[in-house]
Formats: sequence, structure tokens, C-alpha cells
Amino acid sequence: MRDPVHGDVLLSREEVALIDTPQFQRLRGVKQLGTAYLVFPSAVHTRFEHSIGTLHVTGRLIESINRNFELDPRNHLRIAEEEARVIRIAALIHDVTHMPFGHNIEDQSGLMARHDSAERYERALGRSTLMGQRLDEFGVRDDVMAVLAPSADGRRVPPYWSQIMSDTICSDILDYLARDAYFTGLRLSVDERLGSYFQVDRESGNLYIDLSKRDLLREDILSEVVRMLEARYYFSERVYYHHAKVIAGAMIARAVESVLGAGLLADTDLFDTTDDALLSKLVGAAERGEPELARRVRRLVDGVRQRRLFKRAAVFPRYENEASQRELVERFFARDAFGERRGAEERIREAAAFATGREVDVIVYCPAARMQLKEAATHVLWPGESRPRPLGEYAERVPRLADLEASYRNLWKFYVLADTDDPVVLAKVQEVALEEFSGATNAYRVG
Repeated sequence: MRDPVHGDVLLSREEVALIDTPQFQRLRGVKQLGTAYLVFPSAVHTRFEHSIGTLHVTGRLIESINRNFELDPRNHLRIAEEEARVIRIAALIHDVTHMPFGHNIEDQSGLMARHDSAERYERALGRSTLMGQRLDEFGVRDDVMAVLAPSADGRRVPPYWSQIMSDTICSDILDYLARDAYFTGLRLSVDERLGSYFQVDRESGNLYIDLSKRDLLREDILSEVVRMLEARYYFSERVYYHHAKVIAGAMIARAVESVLGAGLLADTDLFDTTDDALLSKLVGAAERGEPELARRVRRLVDGVRQRRLFKRAAVFPRYENEASQRELVERFFARDAFGERRGAEERIREAAAFATGREVDVIVYCPAARMQLKEAATHVLWPGESRPRPLGEYAERVPRLADLEASYRNLWKFYVLADTDDPVVLAKVQEVALEEFSGATNAYRVG
């Protein structure tokens, strides 16, 4: 299969059979970067091609691991052909449970269980689905499930089976950084050579990068590792948490929350949809509810489709609100905090309408607090050490790691958004919001 990022991707017959299932083909309609196309017009690539790219990078990593084993087999493991078969299949289908706009709806709003939960994988890979039937036919379903969604009482597999495709530096990230750079047009690259340094520790079964040569630190390898972590941060700052993308995601999340809260749809009704189908389903379901609900949901969906986005009225960034961040999240974004959040929004809306004579919808929104947690979990072998350990444990020796962690934390922002571009109304919404969230510091000036 020809890929614009990696060139020719070679697939086995089993892998082609899994691609040719409804569960995998649905991913053609799920954009990799959600609403980022509203900022970067060419960012319309999908989880379909990302999944195939992840398979390709996984194969390259396996080849490197086995080549490094041949050079030094004493304390290392080789990945056998049957293991590689399972790991490649797991990499190929790792995103099959992703729903449209999932990071906004699942991760940042807490509306439903994450896509990578065991329950979601059981549903997508169960024996009632064609993909599940083919995994059974190939005799790999249990092993693949153990890689994708390990559970306390489930089958155990070696750590490196999942680390190859799910770690701080892994095939998933190596593909999406290269792919997102290509389709956003941002000038960024990660040296493919980085993947050639991986080995598997025989004792622990951990995948790791050897930073040692004759007891000296390999600064060239360490700098490539840090460059990749910097690239990941760069994309978080420029793309993944761009304010327009965040606002569009907040609007979709609010539409979903409104429809689910009214009992017009169940979360399972959204799992197997595409981007366009989900938006249409929200509007159709809302039409069966109260007229005001239908009006609001249609306005939200049309706003995303036509790029009429809510505007920022107030922004409370973490770097100005370290003391109040936890309270804001727990008060307004706990799983049962919908009523508290809607109450604050209604008070702001009513006060602004009374003062300006203009009706305006208000959304209070923030990313999940855990979005800031980007630990350097990839194992490395440091000079003088006998066993690989997570890179984050060497943060004191690599100051840039601590800098990146602090930078990630400071990307978090608590937004008050309003459905107007009138600066007078926005200023009033901000004024009321500052009273509503009196313990927090606003850093945004209305135009």
C-alpha cells in the first residue's frame, strides 16, 4: 500500500483481511486530528492511514530490535516471528475503538469511558463483529486483547509487546508526529534513526534504548530522544491545544452532553459512527427533544460545520492559577459535575443578557487535568547502570525533561466561551465570569 509518509507499506494476508472489515473501514471517516482542519486546512488525514502507518513503523522497530540482538545477544531478547505477527496485528487495530472527536468527548469532558478501555475493545473485537471473528480465525484474539487492554485477571504478555506501540517513544507516536507534520505543513521532523536503537532487556522484558557505550553517555542518542519529546510538545502547543481546535471540540462535547443528558441517545450510539455521521446523529436526536434543546444543538453543530466558533471571553491558564486549578477541575469537570457547570454557565448568561439586552450562549470548558502528564516513561540504559530504567528517573541529569514537563503543565487553560463576536457583550461576559470564578486569575483581554 502506498503511503505519502512512509512510501510502500507491506501487508500480510491476515492484515489485509483485518483492514477489509467494517470496523477498520470506519476509520476512513474519523479524522486523526479532529477539528484541527479548521486551523490547518489540509489536516484531514484519518485514523485509517495512521493505523497502517503505525503497523509499518512497528515492523521497522521489530527489525531493529532483532538486528541489535544479533549484534549483542547476551542480555537481550529476539522477537520471534509468531510474536511479531501478534504485535503487528495489535498495532494495526489499536485505534479501532476511537470514536469521532474522541479526545474532546472522552478525555477532556469525561462524558464516557476512554476508547482504550477493556470494555470498548471487547465490544469492537467481540465474536459478533467480523474483525473479532477474523482474530479468532487467526488464533490471536486473546493475545491481541492482552496487548491492547490488559486487565487484572486477563492473559499476561511480555511488556515489550505493548511498549513497541504504546510508550513515550513508540510506533504510534513516531507515525503520528511524522504524519501530522506532513498534513499540517509544519516544518518538523524526527530522525528515523531513533528507532534503530531499541533493544529488549532479557531479565525484565522491557523495551529500552541503550544510552551507554563503553561506560560513556551517548549524547547523540540522548539528544535525539529529547528532540522527539520536544517535537511532541511543539505539536501539543501549536496543533493539539490550539484555541480554535479546543473551542470547536468544546462545542461538539456540549452537543453530545446535551443529547446524552436528555436521554435521546446512549453513548454506545456514537461509538461506531464517522465524523459527519456523529454530527448528523446529534442533530437528528435533538429534534426529538424540547425545541430549545434542538435549537441549541443545531446551533452548536452548524457552528462547527460552518466555522462559526464561540469566542473566548475569559481564559484562566494554569501558570496563573496553580492554586485554584484542582478546585476548578473537581468542581466543574468531575463526572457528576454537569449540574454545577450548567449552573455557572446559566448565571453568567443571565447576568450578561440583563446588562446588554443580548442573549448569548456560554460554555465553560477545560482540557482534562491529566493532559499535562507527559512522563518520559521509555526505558533507557544509563552509563554505569546494570538495568534499564524509565528516562524520567534521570530528569536531574537531563534538565530539558523537567522544562518540558513544566511546559506541558502550563498548556492547560480553563475557558469561558461565548456565542458572540461583539466585544461589548464579550467584555460583559468576562466581567461576570470573573465574579463567578473569583478565586481564579484571568489572562485574556477581550479585543
